[in-house]
Amino acid sequence: MSGILLIDKPEGFTSFDVVAKVRGIARTRKVGHGGTLDPMATGVLPLFLGAATKACDILPDQTKAYEAWFRLGQTTDTQDCTGKVLSEREVSCTAAQVEEALSRFRGDFLQMPPMYSAIWVQGRRLYDLAREGVEVERQSRPVTVHELRLLEAREENHLYKIYVSCSKGTYVRTICHDVGQALGCGAVMTGLRRVISSGYRVEDAITIEQAQQMADADTLREKVLPVETAFTAYEKIRLTAKNARLFQNGVRLSSSRVGCAGIKGDFCVFGPDGQFLGLGCEEQGELRIRKLFVR
Repeated sequence: MSGILLIDKPEGFTSFDVVAKVRGIARTRKVGHGGTLDPMATGVLPLFLGAATKACDILPDQTKAYEAWFRLGQTTDTQDCTGKVLSEREVSCTAAQVEEALSRFRGDFLQMPPMYSAIWVQGRRLYDLAREGVEVERQSRPVTVHELRLLEAREENHLYKIYVSCSKGTYVRTICHDVGQALGCGAVMTGLRRVISSGYRVEDAITIEQAQQMADADTLREKVLPVETAFTAYEKIRLTAKNARLFQNGVRLSSSRVGCAGIKGDFCVFGPDGQFLGLGCEEQGELRIRKLFVR
């Protein structure tokens, strides 16, 4: 079985927990995922099966989208409700003030990654250092928030639900934390659901239980998407049967003769019958293999 399976990750599971489960369900060792979700988060997790695992490290940096809840009046060391409480304050903010604070975190800006994150610093993960009580200096990183809006306000409980559409590498719990800092009372994220990842939507995902049921009924293949759906934003070229064979064998072809002259970056390469062969790129006037998905 080869392709992409969309799983709605349950709360309490790590992304690797889901990978391990699906390895057993799909009866294949070759399973990878397309973007880590924290254990407390739920939502769409694209899994790559079989030969499609080759795509895991070359996925385009597409926008991700989340729905998140945060509560005002508290801060923790993890910036979410699972961490150690660092401070508690009175809250007198209105929904209108929350809306105004959210407006400061739209567009391009620098974000300080939290200590409880998977970023490597000095050869170690930040979360490993954080668990040892060690805090190190981090560099702020450029992020883009395309859309940030308030979905629901429960002022009496100081709870707010937001929608965030953002670039890869953006920490939503840090946005929640920083909004709380801007309001002067602190905030912690209390829930997170990823609704879009790599162009895939949570409505199209299935649960682990549903995946098991479909595997038992021998219908799981119906939910496995072609690997090329991960690259729909890329340009496409189609080769003749002869050139397709040459491409698969690593022969460099004249870019002007195969129709890829002037294409910037990677693009999808298909055979004459529409079969996805892999990703190509143009270098020095030639079509070259970026990643091959068929043999």
